[in-house]
Amino acid sequence: MNSKIAIVTGASSGIGAATAAQLAKAGYKVYGTSRRGGQGQAGGVEMLSLDVTSDESVAAAVNQVLLREGRIDLLVNNAGFGVAPAAAEESSIQLAQSIFDTNFFGMVRMVRAVVPHMRQRGGGRIINISSVLGFVPMPYMALYSASKHAMEGYSEALDQELRTQGIRVSLVAPAYIKSPFDANQLQPDLAMDEYSALRAGLDRRVKEALEGADGPGVVADTVLRVALAASPKVRYTSGALAGRLRFLRRYAPAALVEAGVRKDLRLDSQPPLRPRSGAAYVPVE
Repeated sequence: MNSKIAIVTGASSGIGAATAAQLAKAGYKVYGTSRRGGQGQAGGVEMLSLDVTSDESVAAAVNQVLLREGRIDLLVNNAGFGVAPAAAEESSIQLAQSIFDTNFFGMVRMVRAVVPHMRQRGGGRIINISSVLGFVPMPYMALYSASKHAMEGYSEALDQELRTQGIRVSLVAPAYIKSPFDANQLQPDLAMDEYSALRAGLDRRVKEALEGADGPGVVADTVLRVALAASPKVRYTSGALAGRLRFLRRYAPAALVEAGVRKDLRLDSQPPLRPRSGAAYVPVE
């Protein structure tokens, strides 16, 4: 293939690094980006500094690629971060805004920067790395689930908009993936004693699941398959567990899916929360 130009955000490690390397191996000229910065090549991937939460940083990186190559054929939106299991009330509005600024608005910034050039050329492909939590919400992961639900709705609408311009948008949703992503999760900034035992139990369960999880190469393989597909679909899962969850979400009764999630997380075996003695009503400021 003629060297097509790809940008992969969040490419310093994990899914992003594996995806960038896989695309480069397949013949793409790949620009990986990282908030940590670092110019130069790594494994055939040209690394650029890019912070998806900054309009200026996004514009600078995209313009740098366009000045060098004159076009962008593929954008893989992978940059994002996870959140350690916590009750919804344990995360502040500021933390919620931070999660969305990276996981959702970071993707939107990249799309807005790249689409005008793809549209002018009459073609292109955008692949957004979502999660099974984008279609099966996980208790005690409300904000992360919400950010991925937002990504899924945006991506599906965007694909409908851009098809007539020769641009296709697809989602890739993995389940548990063993990568540094899970070692750098945000912690709740309003942690409450009432939830401490439950948080510890969920943390143990997630670590157990990660021990037997697929590596990031599984997602990289899916991304390459989507990138090369003649007629790509909007939604793809990556890995056997993600495929099973998609099937259950589509065909099983909602109550059965909910019961399965609770059983997997062992929520119903947790002792009920007890209010602190002497707790009183505190007005919201």
